Amino acid sequence: MDVEKLLSEMSLEEKASLCSGADFWHTKSIERLDIPNVMVSDGPHGLRKQADETDHLGLSESVKAVCFPAASALACSFDTNLINTIGEALGDECQAESVSTLLGPGVNMKRSPLCGRNFEYYSEDPYLAGKLAASLVKGIQSKGIGTSVKHFAVNNQEYRRMSISAVADERTLREIYLAAFETIVKEANPTTLMCSYNRINGVYSCENDWLLNKVLRDEWGFEGLVMTDWGAMNDRVAALKAGLDLEMPGCRGIRDKEIVEAVQSGELSEEVLNTAARRVLNLVKHYYDNRKENAVYDKEAHHALARRAAAESAVLLKNDSILPLEPKAKVAFIGKFAKVPRYQGGGSSHINSFKITSALDAVKDITEVTYAQGYDTKEDKVDEAMLKEAIKAAAQAEVAVIFAGLPDAFESEGYDRTHMELPECQNHLIKEIAKVQKNIVVILHNGSPVRMPWLNDIKGLLTVYLGGQAVGGACVDLLYGRVNPSGKLAETYPLSLKHNPSYLNFPGTEKEVVYSEGVFIGYRYYDARDLEVLYPFGYGLSYTDFEYSDLKVTPDSNLKDTDTITVTLKVKNTGKVTGKETVQLYIHDKEASVQRPEKELKGFAKAELAPGEEKEVSFTLDSRSFAYYSKELGDWYVETGDFTVMIGKSSRDIVLTRDISVTGTKTIPFVADCTTTVGDIMKYVKNAQELMQKYGGELTPSLPADDDGSLGEGTAEMMRQMMAGTPLHSIISFGGEFTSKDIQNIIDSLNSQN
Repeated sequence: MDVEKLLSEMSLEEKASLCSGADFWHTKSIERLDIPNVMVSDGPHGLRKQADETDHLGLSESVKAVCFPAASALACSFDTNLINTIGEALGDECQAESVSTLLGPGVNMKRSPLCGRNFEYYSEDPYLAGKLAASLVKGIQSKGIGTSVKHFAVNNQEYRRMSISAVADERTLREIYLAAFETIVKEANPTTLMCSYNRINGVYSCENDWLLNKVLRDEWGFEGLVMTDWGAMNDRVAALKAGLDLEMPGCRGIRDKEIVEAVQSGELSEEVLNTAARRVLNLVKHYYDNRKENAVYDKEAHHALARRAAAESAVLLKNDSILPLEPKAKVAFIGKFAKVPRYQGGGSSHINSFKITSALDAVKDITEVTYAQGYDTKEDKVDEAMLKEAIKAAAQAEVAVIFAGLPDAFESEGYDRTHMELPECQNHLIKEIAKVQKNIVVILHNGSPVRMPWLNDIKGLLTVYLGGQAVGGACVDLLYGRVNPSGKLAETYPLSLKHNPSYLNFPGTEKEVVYSEGVFIGYRYYDARDLEVLYPFGYGLSYTDFEYSDLKVTPDSNLKDTDTITVTLKVKNTGKVTGKETVQLYIHDKEASVQRPEKELKGFAKAELAPGEEKEVSFTLDSRSFAYYSKELGDWYVETGDFTVMIGKSSRDIVLTRDISVTGTKTIPFVADCTTTVGDIMKYVKNAQELMQKYGGELTPSLPADDDGSLGEGTAEMMRQMMAGTPLHSIISFGGEFTSKDIQNIIDSLNSQN
């Protein structure tokens, strides 16, 4: 395809037609110019190719495919190589099914554990989410298939997601809600991004010029196509001006006509339309340039990969000397999920799996177990017959493994959870079994955190999240030690929903949701408040032990924010079995002049070690590792001062530290106005007192004396603090010979120094 030639030959109406889909899944073709269409399909943890062209929510059956672990599970692997391999597998599947673009990954932040779509998202931490998702994008696109990173941006709830306005300041947006997208754009060059439904500070994402043109394209250098989420279009002409190229699904030609009329009336520049049409043509060209005729893939091989990924992603949360199990042990598997696992979420990411492996099926390769269903998922109601059968099976066994978790109805696209509880029938089941059996292991199938009122009654706890179609096999591999658990939590499990930083502002009003917690989400908030949590970010146990030592920072002195810094340490397996350990690097700003989190993840590395083996782990830090976003500077800013490099096994288990000093090379301009305080001037202006004397004299007010002629210490300090907080427009009342003209001269003089 010669894109520029085709563009020059197209009519106004044809160019406008390319800016919306032909149906739910295809772009439009233009037969006159032999321009074919391409198909996009839901993902991102499996291919959901719909046969029905009008079915977006998966109500009809899609093609048979492989369901890999959801992002909530994969994120716990902390393994970029594994996720890249899964991306390659997804790319192969898209080639085999003639799909041009896989709609994913989803990298929205987990602001609240209640978001109904959290199972599709990676983390509460933007650094982790960005690095992992970039690996998936690279893997998919290495096969010539496009990706659509979503939902751009600030889509952190399902409640009124198509109209709600997310209200957040720019620093919060930059540091938390845009950062993962930025990483993916700069490191993986995705072919497309998908706009979110919601508004951001009152402006719909799809017509947000600041978001799409200024930030995404001008600052980050994105050159690909931006499409809407399905049905997200509001004002088509405004969206085109803002950089939104493709409306999905089709609009029956209605908005295409609006585009034509806007160009004809002069409201819309035809060059803006040309740019959008060019991006659509480039997407079509990309697919056909990279199309592999007669492509096939090995479903069984991908199933095996899904099983490995599920095992690598599972997190061992508790182990009181009960795991791994001995094959000869008399074990009872209890719970419906042992036989019919909940392995994926509901909504547009629902995969029609060609095969599902349950734990009850997989355990037959190792040993025999007894089974009792224990509960049903159709309704949260105790079934006395099932309960009695489960108690009997548990009492007659040496170990009871209870498969529990959230049913489909508890978390899905389209609505948010209202609590963090498991079904009460499951909680009751675990409590009752604990009365007759002390050796209990619970395996959780959950897309997001839950409360565990029975935690003290059990000896082992393993969360597999939504582990994909092979999760049952992975559970058995982990239970019996075929695989050593190595997952780490990619989100915090709070003790109570009320502890969550968004608790008072989720999901907001009918019109808006205010992100009043700012940058303090997840572990950033729990650390700042020094709140006890159930399980911290980055936490996960192993069947072996690891020892960290010999932390080094190079160079270790005279550091500037323009330098590249290398951090190394040694990790040793001091246990008896081979295992993988995720080393986490956090940065703490020791003397920030603005509110900053206690620590922030800025590096992670996963190392596999045999018993007694020691390896060196290395990290590279750059200026962003130490920076916060300064609205005044309009850029990332490293404040000169001391920082601590922290090496942890989790965000709450820091085992090595090293203090360093970093000199910032940027300066935040001091901009004065009538609200600037005396304290601001004294802090930021070197010749402050000289400047003030030039126009009005000293800033020391007349103070009353005590009976003995001296000024009391308390009164003096009060006056100093009051003066420091006094704005320029008020100092006329408190001292010197200042006039209104003097005040303006001071303001002008201060600003002329910038």
